[in-house]
Amino acid sequence: MKKIVLLIVLFFSFGTTVFSQNVSISAKLDSLQIKIGQQTKIRLQVLLNSGQRVQFPTFKDTIVNNVFLVEVAKLDTQKLDNNKLQISEAYTITSFDSALYYLPPMVVKVDNQNYMTKPLALKVLTVPVDTIHPDHFYGEKPVMKAPFVWGDWIGMIIITFLTILLILALVYFIIRLRDNKPIIRRIKVEPKLTPQQAAMKEIEEIKEEKLSLKKENPKEYYTRLTEAIRKYIFNRFGFNAMEMTSQEIIDKLMELNDKNALADLSKLFRTADLVKFAKHAPELNENDANLVKAVDFINQTKQDEVENKEPQPTEITIVEKRSLRTKRLLVLVIVVLSFAIVGCLIYVGLQLNELVP
Repeated sequence: MKKIVLLIVLFFSFGTTVFSQNVSISAKLDSLQIKIGQQTKIRLQVLLNSGQRVQFPTFKDTIVNNVFLVEVAKLDTQKLDNNKLQISEAYTITSFDSALYYLPPMVVKVDNQNYMTKPLALKVLTVPVDTIHPDHFYGEKPVMKAPFVWGDWIGMIIITFLTILLILALVYFIIRLRDNKPIIRRIKVEPKLTPQQAAMKEIEEIKEEKLSLKKENPKEYYTRLTEAIRKYIFNRFGFNAMEMTSQEIIDKLMELNDKNALADLSKLFRTADLVKFAKHAPELNENDANLVKAVDFINQTKQDEVENKEPQPTEITIVEKRSLRTKRLLVLVIVVLSFAIVGCLIYVGLQLNELVP
């Protein structure tokens, strides 16, 4: 008889549906039998018209005696055709005593009218016990050693190396702050050229670029050559030859120097003016001859170099005391590095606490 009753109850437990006018209610169990401590769900489903209000049953801790309520899922609402709604609710239950439990009908209110489901049955099975060796006890199982995974340690390893670098940097800046050594800077000094040397250097560059051989562009050649001579005159004689015409330069030089030395220079300036303003095309040998005239003028008017002249330094050493601003900057860097190191150490400690049992 017990088996027959159980079969009848289980038959209804697979799914019970109640129909009334435009409302239908169904309740079913996910699993009809469970072991002690396992969980299953009661799924309650209501089909009603759109606009009707529904209220599902609520439970505190148990559905019935020894059948405990674990969780109530969020309502699931689906819109169907013909202006219908399907609302579902799931109740997670469990039990810790083996028995066949009768779950009474659930009451659902739709527009303040009660609708009852059919009853359900839940079979809770006990855990198998070793009856052959009842006096045999088993101790606690050892803790299983977790496998090594690089992904769990890579972050901590990177932070550890970063912490070491930060500590080295902190030690370096602390030493810099305590030694209070002056700041030494070495500045390379280019040797100052005499007016003759500067002019000859530019003429040598003109020769290396072979501008005198370019018949298609003589203007660039004479422009560069006369600019070198004008700079030399400015540095050698002290008047602004860069802003004067060729004739003004010659007249000024005649007041200061031998007229014979200026004859060739006058021819050079005259040829340069013809090339630049009258599009004169001189011959190649004429270009070379004018370059020689420029060199001769420089050699004839150059200043004699003072014998035993002291050599100019090629490098200057500047010693500066460390400023208050620099000290404050060092202190700020030390404080920032200290906080960064502390943060890294805290991170590494927390990671080790999680990873090491």
